[in-house]
Amino acid sequence: MRNPVVRPLVLLSVGAAFSAVSLLRGADAAGPPSSPARISAQWGQSPARNNVSTAKDLPVQWNAGEFDRKTGTWLKGQVSSVRWVAKLGGECYSSPVVAGGRVYCGTNNDAAYLARYPASVDLGCLLCFAQADGRFLWQHSIEKLKRGRNADYPKVGLCCSPLIEGDRLWTVTSRGEVVCLDTEGFADGENDGPFRSESGTGPGDSDVVWSFDMMGELGSVQRYMCACSVTAAGDVLLVSTGNGRDPTNDKLPAPQAPSFVALDKRTGKLVWADASPGENILDGQWSSPAFAVLGGVPQAIFAGGDGWLYSFEARAGDSPKPKLLWKFDCNPKESLWEGSGSGDRNTIISTPVVWDGKVYIATGQDPESGEGQGDLWCIDPTRRGDTSSQLVVDRDGKPVPPRRLQAVDHQAGEQVRPNPNSAAIWHYRGRASEGGKPEPGKTQGSKSAASNKDFQNVMHRSLGMPVIADGLLVIGDFSGLVHCLDAKTGRVHWVHDVLSAIWGSPLAADGKVYLGNQDGDVLVFELSPKLNLLAKNAMGDPVYGTPFAAGNVLYVATASRLFALGK
Repeated sequence: MRNPVVRPLVLLSVGAAFSAVSLLRGADAAGPPSSPARISAQWGQSPARNNVSTAKDLPVQWNAGEFDRKTGTWLKGQVSSVRWVAKLGGECYSSPVVAGGRVYCGTNNDAAYLARYPASVDLGCLLCFAQADGRFLWQHSIEKLKRGRNADYPKVGLCCSPLIEGDRLWTVTSRGEVVCLDTEGFADGENDGPFRSESGTGPGDSDVVWSFDMMGELGSVQRYMCACSVTAAGDVLLVSTGNGRDPTNDKLPAPQAPSFVALDKRTGKLVWADASPGENILDGQWSSPAFAVLGGVPQAIFAGGDGWLYSFEARAGDSPKPKLLWKFDCNPKESLWEGSGSGDRNTIISTPVVWDGKVYIATGQDPESGEGQGDLWCIDPTRRGDTSSQLVVDRDGKPVPPRRLQAVDHQAGEQVRPNPNSAAIWHYRGRASEGGKPEPGKTQGSKSAASNKDFQNVMHRSLGMPVIADGLLVIGDFSGLVHCLDAKTGRVHWVHDVLSAIWGSPLAADGKVYLGNQDGDVLVFELSPKLNLLAKNAMGDPVYGTPFAAGNVLYVATASRLFALGK
């Protein structure tokens, strides 16, 4: 079934608080920090967000067991290659992260691990389990905002994935709080500070080190919830606030509020903030940032809710605003935003990925908006200024400022022209744009209006990010297509229809690509320019997140359970 998912998006003081040396130390475009003290675990493996794991000997095929159709109870049955299973909540849109002998995953409170919070209490939860056996260790409990469903949607839980370094963990809650937690929880008997106002201090509770309320401190107003998975540039956290439009009236409550912020990782103090998308935010902002040193310059890369990609110089300074290096419009200028998924102008849910000195980004919309045309770009991050592939000029040939609904007004005599400063290396809208020669603004149809062949020739809206390994780029789109391209040229190798919506991102590991879908399958492809589907593993529940590999074990979160899979 390809019916649109009727559900909102779940995805998931100024100071020179750091030095250029601390930013550059270990922050590399191709992988995680090199210093052992700096090695981190996070969604997408590293700040570059290219989800390639060095794990080996991972399972290809397994049997997750049987489930009661009415209650969802795991009946086990003929289970194979399952190390352990842990109960999550009733909905899970987060992706597991493994570090320091623990596994972390966001969900809701349906599992009710803490006695003071029965399942009837709606919470966002970050759960911590023992990596060895799946034993519950502690839970960070996030009570719902009183603003209601427009700012903190019920039953969805916590959709972000954490960043972990040593004994510290950072994540964003559904309330729009950035929190630093002690990875031990209160099991060590200590209350790490300066935060001392935890709701519980038992062995199953989280220990908050510091908390920064983005809505309270910055005036941002998130749409549905904040779903940013943070990353770090040295000692600085990069965070998207989630500032967005009110779904009841389509107005922007806080147009001047920041969309992108940097916080001191150690103290939670604000380093800088930027509100670049401004009035042009299309819907909400649910993407996560990336960081890499590109062309010798440390770059903090954010996807804006206006469909533009922004890069800021991530160096120390005494200005409340960071230096904008470049920006790139990821929508063709002719595209139109109509809301509710009707138009072909998109926002960005996906996260930017850095590989081989290039930046890759895909466009998409809230899953509730359904299917539609999408765009996948490969961008040169060494250019400066407006590096979009096209410009809009007025009758006199002067550039026209960006607009929200449509960039060009032909009735006013405006025109779209190629940008001589374009950073676009290639642009993929489907097989018709193979080789980086797109047809700007032309929607190539959907399955309801075209043959299956035409359907498979289209790059649809995407929620997940691509993964790139051995020169091959693999990405799943929301219409259920998996696309494999040459990462350097954009040439299509193969497209495969998995017959179910894809919410998460692929994992590349051990010569294979792992990808989950809404039907509850984890598909395993050979990492190859030739299509080779190795296995299709039924998990019993939808898989909305991204698999994680550590050692020789694969960790997969379904809507209700966390599986550790190994031979």
